[in-house]
Amino acid sequence: MALVGLFIIGFFVLILIASAVKILQEYERGVVFRLGRLVGVKGPGLVIIVPIADRLLSVSLRVITLDVPSQDVITKDNISIKVNAVVYFRVMDAAKAIVEVEDYLYATSQIAQTTLRSVLGEIELDDLLTKREKINLRLQQIIDKATDPWGIKVSTVEVKHIDLPVEMQRAIARQAEAERERRAKVIHAEGELQASRKLTDAAKILGEQPISIQLRYLQTLADIATENNSTTLFPIPIDIFKPIIEMFGKKEK
Repeated sequence: MALVGLFIIGFFVLILIASAVKILQEYERGVVFRLGRLVGVKGPGLVIIVPIADRLLSVSLRVITLDVPSQDVITKDNISIKVNAVVYFRVMDAAKAIVEVEDYLYATSQIAQTTLRSVLGEIELDDLLTKREKINLRLQQIIDKATDPWGIKVSTVEVKHIDLPVEMQRAIARQAEAERERRAKVIHAEGELQASRKLTDAAKILGEQPISIQLRYLQTLADIATENNSTTLFPIPIDIFKPIIEMFGKKEK
């Protein structure tokens, strides 16, 4: 009977020792409460606590990826869209993450959702599509400030996808097409302007040296001959006919 009693006592002692020894990973910290009071943060490695009196809650210090579900947002210009995002954060103070908020993961998720709706509701659709980096930075700053009392550091916030209504997608497509046509016309007009200026400069140079016009004629004939044409054109300057015109003019008088 005594042997059985010793065996039972030894069994309970082993259980108490096992409950007193905790092993925490390198990325974990243990928040220890003794009789309900916070006594400190321990770890990583081997941690020994007082059985029954102490309670240890482990907190991961690794970066957490939080997927913010799609939110219905009405932009500043009254366009209804759906937007989702992703938040990257980590716990910097394990004690605050346990003591200051009941569930820091859930609380951070709710803060991210409400901030996403409120911030994007103050922005027009065009800015939302073109100024993504500025919006991401603003979201990160607001969420980080709100979660700082919980010992949480928000490093990055990224807007992942913007779901537009079909009618708005068509309107944006028409706008983009019209913008491309406008740019094409502007480029064509600028090309015509530059070409006209070059032709004006070339005409001035040719006018200063009349013989250069004859050389240009010969070059044109050479270009035509290389194409195996059966018809050859010989340009004749109008100046050649000037004496004949003047002679007939004198006879008429």
